This record gives sequence, structure tokens and C-alpha cells, in this order.
Amino acid sequence: MRLIIRSEVAAPFELVQQNFDKELFEVLLPPSFVASLKRYDGSAPDDEVHIQFHLPWKSLWISRITQEEQNNQGFYFIDEGIRLPFGLRKWKHRHSAVKTDEYKTGIIDDIRFGTGIKIMDLLAWPLLFLAFYPRKWQYKFFFKKINGNDK
Repeated sequence: MRLIIRSEVAAPFELVQQNFDKELFEVLLPPSFVASLKRYDGSAPDDEVHIQFHLPWKSLWISRITQEEQNNQGFYFIDEGIRLPFGLRKWKHRHSAVKTDEYKTGIIDDIRFGTGIKIMDLLAWPLLFLAFYPRKWQYKFFFKKINGNDK
């Protein structure tokens, strides 16, 4: 299955590129009673991210960065799940940002996932949508604050 969430932030591309880091990732995480970040290496190939989930049951999610590319108009990196919770068997998440104009940047979360059972994939899609859709506001808030427009 595939889920795509598109966002736009009022921040120059260069600012977004420089701040797509651990601090942003922590903003994007669910509340600490649901999950906590155990390891964040970065977004270069072979870097890993480990998330400990506390709810709905205790489980560990480990993703490895498998690709990254950047230029002056955009960047992307891909994380792939190597240890997945909640019945997921496949996870490939492409994080990308593209320069819209001098003052705006588009951010895209493109997720491919699978449980191995089609009906479970269909049931998981709305749950993942609800988990990732708030990123539209989280990105806006974070980059508004970083850009010095946090009034």
C-alpha cells in the first residue's frame, strides 16, 4: 500500500534542508507516553533510527537510511524498516523536500508499507494516515519557529 502526505512550509529551501534533523524528528514523534526516540544517527545511507513504542504495546521500530540525494532544488532520503512493529512486514518511507519558490518549500512523506495480508493493509492505511497527517501542521509550526516567525 502507499500513503502520500504533501505539506508546504513558509521557509526557504536552504533553511528546511539545514534543519531536517533530530530536532525536527523529535517534533514529529508521537507524544512521549506513546513513543520515544532511542537512537537517531541522521539521514545518510546506513544511518539508523530506533523508536521505542510504549502503546498500544511495547515494541521497537528500527529503520535504516538506504538512499539520499540532494541538490540546490531538492533533497530526499529513504528509510526502510529492518525491525517493524504492529504487524508491519514492509516499510519504505521517502522523505523529500523541493524548493517551491524563494520563500516556500514543499515536503512530501511518501510511504510504502505492507503487512503481507491485503485486508490488513487496507485496515492499516487509515491508521497510518491519522498518524502522519498531523505532520502538515508540525512542519509548518517547526519551520515557522526556526524561520523566526513564531509570533
